[in-house]
Amino acid sequence: MPPIRVLVVDDHSIVRQGVHALLSMAPDLEVIGEATNGREAIEMVAKLAPDVVIMDIAMPQMDGLEATRRIHKRYPGVKVVILTQHVNQEYTLSIIKAGAAGCLPKHALATDLISAVQTVHKGDSFLYPSMATAVFEDLQARDNDFETLTDREREILKLIAEDYSSEEIAKMLMISAKTVRAHRAAIIEKLNIRGHGALVKYAIRKGLTNLDT
Repeated sequence: MPPIRVLVVDDHSIVRQGVHALLSMAPDLEVIGEATNGREAIEMVAKLAPDVVIMDIAMPQMDGLEATRRIHKRYPGVKVVILTQHVNQEYTLSIIKAGAAGCLPKHALATDLISAVQTVHKGDSFLYPSMATAVFEDLQARDNDFETLTDREREILKLIAEDYSSEEIAKMLMISAKTVRAHRAAIIEKLNIRGHGALVKYAIRKGLTNLDT
């Protein structure tokens, strides 16, 4: 089996050298290049075709999240593992949404980093335990928020997800469009979700609609 080809991206040379040294401990991994920012990372992905990219977030010219988004879109076969100093649900969810296949904090053990690279290369995802906990806590919080919706708000959320306008919903429920908009505002406030697409995804996840109407 050929070694897993890895590109290391970080704007601090000492970090890149450290990661390089850690990965050298694994006989099935090979560091084929290093980049100092997100823009350079994209160029090197195109040039070197690595299997896995280990990506920092905070970097000049282009941050790691934007670079991850572009790599995920242009080179879907290349897996990105994010290394970050932050372990909280906001950062973790942003990392997942950017298209990263793995994520772990910079204080993780060398064995964790090696395991992350090996795991994502096989096509699986890798999420460090404390970061996974943050994601579960966020999902649980959203479930709790759902319980605060009234029956009418759930009914209107379902119809919003099915792409009915406020005027159409008003006619269907025999209430005013102003009342529908007030309910919509309350739903957004309670769920802390912005944007029609996000509301649709939430409604589907909660089983309010499957859009087969």
